[in-house]
Amino acid sequence: MLIKAKKLEVTGPHKLHVWFTDGSHGERDFGDELAHGAVMAEPLRDPAFFAQVFLDYGAPTWPNGYDMAPRALQEDMAREGLLHQPESV
Repeated sequence: MLIKAKKLEVTGPHKLHVWFTDGSHGERDFGDELAHGAVMAEPLRDPAFFAQVFLDYGAPTWPNGYDMAPRALQEDMAREGLLHQPESV
């Protein structure tokens, strides 16, 4: 199944709540990751720039072209215990 992010909400200086197309969702703090990130991630350290996140074909993306693979993000969040699965009906 192709997983994409379908909605994003900035919930803190470096925090995002992400809803995925399979119904799962969760909040993740990227502060520690950005503190040691690559050159492309450097502008995201500024909370105002981080807040400019948008969805581009289902991937969280920033104006400088930095983006995150939605499936990898979802897997990381699941591994960290941050992902909530949709309730069964």
